[in-house]
Amino acid sequence: MSPREKRSARDVALDALMQVDKANAWSDEALRRLIAQNGLDSRDAAFATRLCYGVMQNRMLLDYYIGCWCAQKPERLEPVIRSILRIGGYQILFMDRVPHRAAVNEAVEMTRRHGRPKAAGMVNAVLRRFVEHWMDMPDLPKGSTADYLSLQYSHPKWLVLRLLDLIGPDETQEFLRLDNDAVPTCIQVNPLKTTAEDLERELRGDGVTVEPHPWLEGCLEITGTGDLRSLPAFREGRFLVQDAAARLAAMAASAAPGDRVLDVCAAPGGKSFSMAMDMGDRGQILSCDVHPYKVKLIESGAQRLGLTCIRAAAADAREKHAAWEGQADVVMADVPCSGLGIIRKKPDIRYKNPKELAQLPLVQRAILENASGYVRPGGTLVYSTCTVLPEENEDVTGDFLDKHPEFEPVRTAFPLPVGPCPGQVTLWPQRHGTDGFYICRMRRKD
Repeated sequence: MSPREKRSARDVALDALMQVDKANAWSDEALRRLIAQNGLDSRDAAFATRLCYGVMQNRMLLDYYIGCWCAQKPERLEPVIRSILRIGGYQILFMDRVPHRAAVNEAVEMTRRHGRPKAAGMVNAVLRRFVEHWMDMPDLPKGSTADYLSLQYSHPKWLVLRLLDLIGPDETQEFLRLDNDAVPTCIQVNPLKTTAEDLERELRGDGVTVEPHPWLEGCLEITGTGDLRSLPAFREGRFLVQDAAARLAAMAASAAPGDRVLDVCAAPGGKSFSMAMDMGDRGQILSCDVHPYKVKLIESGAQRLGLTCIRAAAADAREKHAAWEGQADVVMADVPCSGLGIIRKKPDIRYKNPKELAQLPLVQRAILENASGYVRPGGTLVYSTCTVLPEENEDVTGDFLDKHPEFEPVRTAFPLPVGPCPGQVTLWPQRHGTDGFYICRMRRKD
């Protein structure tokens, strides 16, 4: 295909998947860039997103079925052909509104457009087998519970085994299933600019499906947005995109008007923004990130939301800054983590190399140790992650509290279904309807 030709939604999805394969790109970032470059309207953008995410969410299962009817093993296929087969197979198995004939024909045409005419017959033959058997696909190979769940829900076996150990087979299956489901976008109303009622009315007028969050005040759940950033309410800062779990982390900080707050791993700024709203934009928040380009994201987000109490700075959360010692009423440490609690929103995370995750607790411990020095006597320290693994969560905070008797866990009264927690809580999609998340609230004794 010539680079000057306008891509269809299917071609954009294919381009994004190829960037994930070849350049180790994040699918959401690749999609956002390609949708903008190709000028897709909201309908085509939503279709491209569904295709790309759907393939990422079901990649292992799709490859198994492709292998049932293709002479070559999927891993031996040319990457572009493998991705075209995945896109076609996903439409046939998971998208009721796409006619099977269209899914097959478009895949064949994509194969030709991408300069592989000799492969068109094979693509046609394999996808026609999908169509013939879409109601009675081949049985998955018999094996252990972990083997079955791994293939059925396209999660790596190591992660399935870990979840089985933590929460048992029933909850593991539900966790994995929810990772592959579409979820509404949770937003927090900016009370400095609007009310929940007015924002709900405005978004409905723009064709967005809106419901109040079932248990979190000041938040809404939205679907049917297309490119969310094109909405006037977003551009003009009347809401913040924030999962309920992240909102609870900001609530745990209990930041009050006039407080001095330090957010040591702040980018892209969501928890800083949420705390600033709780403070009525009165006080001081220093939002830090180690990457200068991410500091600009914080600054632009604060400007969009009309928050003036936030100052952003580049800083490594592991490095000591003497001027900050004992100065903060609240320190937020939302540390780098494996991200295994947000697979439902970033499906690529499931394919991370687990060896790369092994070093994370060392980084997390170093950040928590350093950040604790910035808390004033009587002040609050919040440690949070978007993962569900104990080695990144309660193991880290438990060791910290053992070594630092000057800190104590603080009971927090979260709304139901989370409810009161004695200082720490792990949130689960299948239990709470949130991202997988961990929050620990601690207080430095006077």
